[in-house]
Amino acid sequence: NDDHKLRLFYEKRIGAEVEAEQLGDEWKGYLFRIAGGNDKQGFPMKQGVLTNTRVRLLLKKGHSCYRPRRTGERKRKSVRGCIVDQNLSALALIVVRKGEGEIEGLTDVTVPRRLGPKRASHIRKLFALTKEDDVKKYIIKKPLPAKEGKKQRFQAPKIQRLVTPVVLQRKRHRLALKKRRIEGRKEAEAEYAKLLAQRRREEKLRRRTRTASIRESKSSISSDK
Repeated sequence: NDDHKLRLFYEKRIGAEVEAEQLGDEWKGYLFRIAGGNDKQGFPMKQGVLTNTRVRLLLKKGHSCYRPRRTGERKRKSVRGCIVDQNLSALALIVVRKGEGEIEGLTDVTVPRRLGPKRASHIRKLFALTKEDDVKKYIIKKPLPAKEGKKQRFQAPKIQRLVTPVVLQRKRHRLALKKRRIEGRKEAEAEYAKLLAQRRREEKLRRRTRTASIRESKSSISSDK
């Protein structure tokens, strides 16, 4: 009977939307999207593999159903096609549209997020804060288990990318160091250019004196004759 109910998912692909009324009256008005699944041996369905059987594909970094252990590693893995059939043991569905009634344990409970945002800009976005507002007041803290006779303690995340006077000071220091390095490099280049020009002048002078001495020696030899 359950197998008959599940026939509405057969021959559908990952990403297909399915009306859930055939599952029972409590599912009236619900719309599901197929997100994936596993077969009875535990092999996952892979999007884009247009078959309902198992295939062996050479997978690399970035592919679904595979996590490389080494840089540039590729591996041939068994995966199931993206078409649903009766050989699946688990099917992942996303509720796209909520129906008339509540489903016990699925839509009647809301599980709060365990952790709040850490990044300063994300906290500002969540609480619609401006740059002037203090982000520290809006941190979502996690209550720790209370001990007998002790005050309730909370655990708060460290805010990342928070612009403080110390951060601005470090930035100014970095820029000052960079400016100093640029100036030092320019001075060194100027000194080197000056030294090269001096060496060229000295070389030119040396050449002139040598040619002059050669000329003089030649003229003295010719006068002796």
